[in-house]
Amino acid sequence: MSEPVTDRNRPLAADGDPEELPPFAEQVAQQLGGWRGMTEAAVPVIVFVLTNIVLGFWFPAEESRIALQSAIGASAAVAIGVAVVRLAQKRPVRFALNGLFGIGLGAWMAWDSGKEVDFYLPGIWITMGQIVVLLGSIALRHPMVGWFWSVIANGGRNDWREDDRLVRVFSQLTALWAAVFAIKVVVQGGLWMAEQGTALGIARIVMGTPLFALLVVISFGVVRRVRRENPQPA
Repeated sequence: MSEPVTDRNRPLAADGDPEELPPFAEQVAQQLGGWRGMTEAAVPVIVFVLTNIVLGFWFPAEESRIALQSAIGASAAVAIGVAVVRLAQKRPVRFALNGLFGIGLGAWMAWDSGKEVDFYLPGIWITMGQIVVLLGSIALRHPMVGWFWSVIANGGRNDWREDDRLVRVFSQLTALWAAVFAIKVVVQGGLWMAEQGTALGIARIVMGTPLFALLVVISFGVVRRVRRENPQPA
């Protein structure tokens, strides 16, 4: 059951009355693009991994580039198809476009080098950048998880900035996110250096949307518990 939001924290509707925020689970799902958005983000990577594995059995080692190029083409086609379908249905395309950009950059790098592991290199770089941003936000006492929570669960309000207890909680949660992302970099970076393409693809899928969703659930669960135990004055 979602936590009640006080009138003070609710955005106002057009008639001036407090606007009801969606339930917690719905808010999280919306930010992740819903189940459809999360699935669409993972499908091109899954297609790349599976196509490369299947075709790898058909072509000898000296012709492995054929399997790689086919996998690149298949994943890029799926990513483009997802974006086109969303446009045709007049649905938001930001998730599809983000995925298309990542797939396109990874595909270009893998095609250029002839190594399937390079398909995943942009994702590793992006994760490293996210770690820097997360740690920097803690140092500036503007923890990113706090701002993320403001946007999707607090009607855009940043009143938590006035509560040292919540600033500490959000800083700790942001540190948790940074630590988990660091583990992702270590695991995926190690597999990249070892040129273990199949294992890296599986790690990319498992440590992608499912791990992100788990972090969101843990973070918001902690914040909701803290706010229930120490409610802010009305």
